[in-house]
Formats: sequence, structure tokens, C-alpha cells
Amino acid sequence: MATKPAKSEAPAKAAPKKPAAAVAKAPKVKAPASNELKTYGTGRRKDAVARVWVKRGNGKIIVNGKELADYFARPVLRMVINQPFGAIDRIGNFDIDCTVAGGGLSGQAGAVRLGISRALDEYDTIFHKALRAGGFLTRDSRTVERKKYGRKKARRSFQFSKR
Repeated sequence: MATKPAKSEAPAKAAPKKPAAAVAKAPKVKAPASNELKTYGTGRRKDAVARVWVKRGNGKIIVNGKELADYFARPVLRMVINQPFGAIDRIGNFDIDCTVAGGGLSGQAGAVRLGISRALDEYDTIFHKALRAGGFLTRDSRTVERKKYGRKKARRSFQFSKR
């Protein structure tokens, strides 16, 4: 077998050094922080998930870029969403911006309510006792039961035929 000629190994070149002045980076300039406190809460109900941001304001509620009355047309759903504010006696004091996905309108309203409650609890701890007493900080764990094999739905059987 023929042998390959050995490679001549050259010494590794060191990276050229930059002057000390060029290495130092200029300090990053941050945008001025706003005085408003904005808190976040996640809410879940059935298959719906809501991401909610709460800040001090005049009661404007935006859901997926729409006004509350446009997104939740039924008054019952709007009442469900406003329940946490009634529990802490702060109706119209906070602006809400939320995105909600999954499930139907009822599940989405429940998810937004839990998200608002969690965000208010994070906003100020004095709200915790009233929200906890009203049951607004507890996630409703009821979900749709899965369909079983050999059945028409989760529990419904196929129609029995004697013959």
C-alpha cells in the first residue's frame, strides 16, 4: 500500500487583537418605563385558553381586538366576565386586553374570567381574599368526557336490537 505524504502542520494563527476601545460596547439605551403597572393572568375553561393583561384604566375591555360587546354578544357572558370586578368593588377601574382561543363562547368567557381574577390577584394582594371567597381563583376542571369504543358517545350506547 502506498502511504500518503504527511501533512505539514503550520502553527495555528491567533485572532488579531482589537484595541481595547473597540472592544467596549456602547451601553444600551432602554425605552423609558411607563408608570402604569400591567399584570398578566392565564385562564382556562373547557378547551379555551385566555391570556389576559390588566392595567389601571376606565373599564375598557378588548377581546381578540374587539370590544367586549362585539365579541360576547350574550349579556350573560359579559356578566360572567365582569364578576371579579364586582367582587372587589372596582367596576370600571381597570382596562383589560386579552386574547382567547379554543372552545366555544361559554368556555372562553369562563377562561377570561379566571385570567382577569389571576391578573387582579397579581396586581394587588388585597384583592386575593375577596376573589378567593367568591371562587374566582379556582379553575373549573370540568371538561368533555371522552368517547369510548363500543359506544355511540361517551356513555350513550347503540340502539339495542332484540332480533
